[in-house]
Amino acid sequence: MPATPQPHHRRRRRTTRLLAAAAGLATVGALAAALPSTASADDSRKGGDRPGRYQDVQLLSFNDLHGNLEPPSGSSGRVTEVHEDGTTETINAGGVEYLATHLRQAREGNKYSITAAGGDMVGASPLISGLFHDEPTIEALNKLELDVTSVGNHEFDEGARELARLQNGGCHPTDGCYTDEEFAGADFPYLAANVLDEKTGRPILKPYWVWKKKDVKVGFIGVTLEDTPGVVSAEGVKGLKFKDEVETINKYAKVLQRQGVKSIVALIHEGGAPASSAYNYDCDAPGAGDGISGPIVDIAKNITPQVDALVTGHTHAAYVCTINDPAGKPRMVTSAASFGRLYTDTTLTYDRFTGDIARTAVKSANHVVTRDVPKAPDMTELISKWNTLAAPIGNRAIGYISADIPSTGTESPMGDLIADAQLAYAKELDPETDLALMNPGGVRAGLTYAAKGSEGDGVVTYAEGFTVQPFSNTVNLQDFTGAQLIQILKEQVSGSNEAAPKILQPSAGLTYTLDLTKSGADRVVTDSIRLNGAAIDPAATYRVATNSFLAGGGDGIPTLGQGTNDLVGADDLAVLEQYLTANSSATDPISPPAANRITIVS
Repeated sequence: MPATPQPHHRRRRRTTRLLAAAAGLATVGALAAALPSTASADDSRKGGDRPGRYQDVQLLSFNDLHGNLEPPSGSSGRVTEVHEDGTTETINAGGVEYLATHLRQAREGNKYSITAAGGDMVGASPLISGLFHDEPTIEALNKLELDVTSVGNHEFDEGARELARLQNGGCHPTDGCYTDEEFAGADFPYLAANVLDEKTGRPILKPYWVWKKKDVKVGFIGVTLEDTPGVVSAEGVKGLKFKDEVETINKYAKVLQRQGVKSIVALIHEGGAPASSAYNYDCDAPGAGDGISGPIVDIAKNITPQVDALVTGHTHAAYVCTINDPAGKPRMVTSAASFGRLYTDTTLTYDRFTGDIARTAVKSANHVVTRDVPKAPDMTELISKWNTLAAPIGNRAIGYISADIPSTGTESPMGDLIADAQLAYAKELDPETDLALMNPGGVRAGLTYAAKGSEGDGVVTYAEGFTVQPFSNTVNLQDFTGAQLIQILKEQVSGSNEAAPKILQPSAGLTYTLDLTKSGADRVVTDSIRLNGAAIDPAATYRVATNSFLAGGGDGIPTLGQGTNDLVGADDLAVLEQYLTANSSATDPISPPAANRITIVS
């Protein structure tokens, strides 16, 4: 069962912090009504400390870091900028050595500055962090002076007990301590307002937190997406209930209001899709229409007007948009892509008379974490320390590739390669195995021919493989009828996957047509489904290999959880390593799959 974190007393870097436990804050009266009524917005300077009515508060935010301490490689380490003339530019971005420098520079001259995050700080992390259960990332976030974050779905990859350890500190229960010093835990609070212990009905972590400096107070409520159980293994969310995001935020907004906290920011690990992939796309520009779509739109439209801004995440998209609240008033909604490539700088203008944010004065923009600034020495030291510990494992060669194997696209070469590896392994366990299916969300990166720091010789290291498949899932075998197999393919694009399909990556031999001009399950053309050239027989039995996440009905594909004759195999990364080692060499590297098993009609 999940552990309820015990009170954890630790040092605090700033005197501006005030922890607001659910029942711990005394009711605060109205802010000083005696401030002169002649005060105006000009009474405060940016970041200054003025006694007038209005005070600018800087909110720096980012999301979905996923333990990317080093600059991410390939497309994961680039952002697109659109220029006024419509041309675009690709910029290399990311890496905590640079993120630290950018954040520290952004804070200069801003006495009222808060740094917040929108979840998925850890999980699906590269080897330098994932190998050590993300302790290095928590240390880096402490150095970044992160003030507060919501949980994301990946914070539950290793379950609630491990999340509690990341918050409170202590050595790993099985691996022990990695260094001479016991892991201290996070200096910042993780907020999990909508994640409840099934037994107690209470949040497993603090639901909200209040930042305070002098007479300025800003409350933060943190939630993750309600559908977290659909994107995390059953073991990771065992004993937990995930409540509706809007209902939860509205509940705690009332709690904060009763305590005299009128300025409120929601940290929501759920997001949307902007109409452009450019990080500086203006979704509020005239003629932009619906500049953003996806789950965050309905969430934003229904969250109480008492909440003044939304910091979001999960979709790894970049946007700074306004979406009207239930009262029809525009409200800022932001997301800073992923992997530390961007940060958002928002100015919240605090009204001392009302204690609320003057929303008409809120300004926000995303900024690139460029790599043309000095590296933060403390981050360089941290990365060096953990790389030294990881090097004996991470630098080991496990295979060779002839070119980049990307992970992008409806069907990706990397996804197909993993499915092929799992099919080959499954046939060793059971020669009757027919096919393998890989979930797209489990393919966390591609393989690059010229990996960072290499001489471009196509060597695949264990560290690179770990970045591709960091979840420690097992490869499982199950029996399905042909009718069930057809249903599985239809569930990729229907039900909870109607709006955002989760296209399974197929092993060689499985082919079909996906007609994106249609809707729902009809997008899978049933008559086109073939296995090794033969039509699927609804009454026949097929042996299918998947990872353990899918075998539990993950990714909103419930029929995958109805297989029979289960057989649990080895760790999926070990399976990929075995396949690369057996099928590639320095003189005969493996080539990227053609990614032509699914015919797309659009």
